[in-house]
Amino acid sequence: MRLDDLAPRLTLARTPTPLEPLPRLSARLGLELLVKRDDLTGSHLSGNKIRKLEYLLAEARALGATAVVTCGGAQSNHCRATALASAPLGLECALVLRTPRGRAEELEPARGNLLLDRLAGASLRTCTPAEYRAWPSLLEGVADELRARGARPYIIPQGGSNALGSLGYVRAVEELLEQAGDKPPSAVVVATGSGGTLAGVALGLKALGARARAVGVPICDDPASFRRVVLEIAAEAAARFGLPRLTADDFTLLDGYQGRGYALSSEEELALLRETARADGLVLDPVYTVKAFRGLLDRAGSDALPGPRVVFVHTGGIFGLGVAGPPLYGSVVGTP
Repeated sequence: MRLDDLAPRLTLARTPTPLEPLPRLSARLGLELLVKRDDLTGSHLSGNKIRKLEYLLAEARALGATAVVTCGGAQSNHCRATALASAPLGLECALVLRTPRGRAEELEPARGNLLLDRLAGASLRTCTPAEYRAWPSLLEGVADELRARGARPYIIPQGGSNALGSLGYVRAVEELLEQAGDKPPSAVVVATGSGGTLAGVALGLKALGARARAVGVPICDDPASFRRVVLEIAAEAAARFGLPRLTADDFTLLDGYQGRGYALSSEEELALLRETARADGLVLDPVYTVKAFRGLLDRAGSDALPGPRVVFVHTGGIFGLGVAGPPLYGSVVGTP
């Protein structure tokens, strides 16, 4: 199977991203822990979302789209990456952002990812969490608005998580296995917020015959929901691209690390941000990767997350540190 033949792809990410050891944390865990630095896919496009967008935006251009429509939280990494990747392609970008009360004033002041959305020229609409549950209908509604004034919109699902987007992480697994050489990982761990990255990792490991375990750590929602989403994405990928079918036995979901919920931090998570930065210079983000890393540290070496060589995929999110406010800074910085 040649991955380059599965679907057209734009070159947006700076890859291969490094695979780096974490020696001090490895010593603590009693196994070899490495980090795949997908937070380094390229400056303002940093993070896992851009690997998916390489495929999604290639399809948008092939279909003659003049605009893209997608959605996420107000500080969505995916929305920020979509806005910034669309701009140089000449694609209008419309974002539907979830806020507590669905009000435009909740987007002020513009900081972090939201500031970058605006710098890239994206148009912003808001919705409540309850309205967001019907996000496919919301995106169709915005697409209809754009069509009414002559635009040709292309809809990108939340997180870029569908079969086409998942190819970005099938390709990332191929890259990882090449870097690992004769010391392949026994487990690959990712934060799971919309399911596409985990689906791609699990598909890649199975398609390439790797024996590593794909492990997702939900940062919101419940494992049953993510299990269903991953299997739906995989079934679509099997039908569309000829990738192997996944079963629920092909990946693991570690429950119990959602903490206070999406984009809400606990004192334990903030302490872990400080600990990882001071142990091995690894800077996590408060929304996704710190929750997933907490699950990794807690379960490493277990049947669910086997050693001896665990790879953590750092999916980015550094801009989230800039909007957490003084309570976060006080907790994170602490004392030397």
